Amino acid sequence: MSSTPNAAALATKAVAITEYGAADVLRPTVVEVPAPGPGQVRVAVRAVGVNPLDHKVRSGALTDLFPVTFPAVLGYEIAGVVEAVGADVTAWQPGDEVFGQVWGGGYAEYALAAADQLVRKPAGLDWTVAAALPVAAETAWRSLDLLGVEPGRTLLVHGAAGGVGTLVVQFARASGIRVIGTASEANHPYLRELGAEPVVYGEGLAERVRAAAPEGVDRVLDTAGANVLPLSIELAGGAEHVLTIADAPGAAQHGVRFTAGDEPTDYLRPALEGAIALAAEGGLNLPLHRVLPLAEAAEAQRESERGHVRGKIVLTVG
Repeated sequence: MSSTPNAAALATKAVAITEYGAADVLRPTVVEVPAPGPGQVRVAVRAVGVNPLDHKVRSGALTDLFPVTFPAVLGYEIAGVVEAVGADVTAWQPGDEVFGQVWGGGYAEYALAAADQLVRKPAGLDWTVAAALPVAAETAWRSLDLLGVEPGRTLLVHGAAGGVGTLVVQFARASGIRVIGTASEANHPYLRELGAEPVVYGEGLAERVRAAAPEGVDRVLDTAGANVLPLSIELAGGAEHVLTIADAPGAAQHGVRFTAGDEPTDYLRPALEGAIALAAEGGLNLPLHRVLPLAEAAEAQRESERGHVRGKIVLTVG
């Protein structure tokens, strides 16, 4: 079913790269409106989240894990309206408001998504917040599961004020887990609002964590990739109690588990359902660091690369 006959012959706006490089390689372009195949949905995009993954793929740093074919449209999480569905898709129909993950193609007016990678957007959830949730929520949910943190235990999160860290704190606190979060001092009031106990990162961090948790920490999650793995192993009492999503070379060097989302378990749906439940209870907090139009995708990625982002950066479409 489609509201746009002969969609593949029609043109639409997108932002794409034709080579690896700095943010300047992101340029406005015109692409064909994609036609949904089996198991797929075409979404009229309202907003798309910007993640560190985006600029890492754009730079060519992840060619082994995320190879692309040029011209490549990036963007891995979207919110929008179902515009057409594949012949075998029964869960969705045109007009449904959805959000979820896509395997590229989000920096565009229309994107294809696997039907089972979408969930229904609650009416009260803003498009920009919905687009900011999928990657951070899935990563946060997956990280907590892989770490095996139990209620009543203490979790140390490096980079707790970022997009993933923000969701980790909220999911963990909702499960009865104590959270100590590293962040710049400017983000400490924000972390306290989320229920975390903030400490300043940098020199002397180990002493500050020990002062906050004299009994020690049970697990450590590194979302920042700031050479904190040796210290984390020391604080947690072993490499098996530490997980990183941001330092693959360090993980290999120190025997720490690194997760990039290639585990066989599908964490997306429970993560999004968990985020929706928090929102319904009034407990979801995901600040938007910046909201920019799609045409400013290059600036959005520059901002992401600079780091020290509280929450998420989102591009609006249309």
